[in-house]
Amino acid sequence: MATKRRGGGGGRGRRGRQEFEDPDDDSRDDHIKLDGTITNVFAGGQFEIETDAGTKVRAQLCGRMRKFRIRVILGDRVTVALSPYDLTHGMIIYRAK
Repeated sequence: MATKRRGGGGGRGRRGRQEFEDPDDDSRDDHIKLDGTITNVFAGGQFEIETDAGTKVRAQLCGRMRKFRIRVILGDRVTVALSPYDLTHGMIIYRAK
């Protein structure tokens, strides 16, 4: 008689699980993070953000915000990650509550 396996019939078990990293973790240390307010909404998921420093940046939602369907509207406070190569385009990585 064969012994019964424990742990369900999933196959991969705990090894295959991936844990999300902390969103405040600076895994992309090459990005410049700035806070700002959304001042304009464009077609195609583009937003214009005025940062606290006074510059205007065009940005879109990051993949994780799209995945979890986090809505962003005019006047929201957001955090934008900018590439050091082009400081006029960015990615919205956090919406303040």
